[in-house]
Amino acid sequence: MSRKTVLVTGASAGIGAASARLLAANGYDVAIGYNSDRAGAEAVAADVEAAGGKALLLKADVGNPAEIEQMFNTLTATFPRLDALVNNAGIVAPQATVAEMEAERLTQIFQVNVIGAFLVARNAVRLMSTDSGGAGGAIVNISSVAARLASPNLYVDYAASKAAIDTLTQGLSIEVATQGIRVNAIRPGIIETDIHAKGGEPERAARMVPMIPMRRTGSAQEVAEAVLWLLSDAASYVTGSIMDVSGGR
Repeated sequence: MSRKTVLVTGASAGIGAASARLLAANGYDVAIGYNSDRAGAEAVAADVEAAGGKALLLKADVGNPAEIEQMFNTLTATFPRLDALVNNAGIVAPQATVAEMEAERLTQIFQVNVIGAFLVARNAVRLMSTDSGGAGGAIVNISSVAARLASPNLYVDYAASKAAIDTLTQGLSIEVATQGIRVNAIRPGIIETDIHAKGGEPERAARMVPMIPMRRTGSAQEVAEAVLWLLSDAASYVTGSIMDVSGGR
């Protein structure tokens, strides 16, 4: 049986890296999207190949539309088709209140987390859609429980950008439901990744444990398991859904 092809953006660390590795172990060739962490991306590529998959490194800043176009051009020159997308790349800025946020910060957050995610999804749909000669496929967008909790005094901008991902998921899923494409999202909760350090509080995950009903943080692997299921034929009647992987939070 031939391997499927998946594009994972933001795949050099965290949830993206865990998803890339797990998908490779379950029959996928993996296009590894990354921006600055070349070493992390190469480590993921080595693991993909060790699992029997083909790995393709794709350097692109998803905040730059021209780089997204180049990423897809390279992808289509290497792989005969695209079967799945894990739309994961995203950024967070240091903690701040809305009153403290400058336009430059907001522009960067929304350029990457919203516009970039839209454009990546758009290009994937163009390749997958049965209306344009594609074979269909599945998309998983990575949102956050911040989309419904709003993250006051931390990063309302990030939370708002993820709320946009939820809306993208639901709207796009309806648009492409007759084109052989399923679109779902995952809202991770407090997961042990370096995003907390990027937000200015490396110990946030540990500090938040008492507020999580399961009284523990999650792992990137646990999120990746949900990604794998949503992309699989086991989820063939699931589209437009947003799955919380959050320990009950």
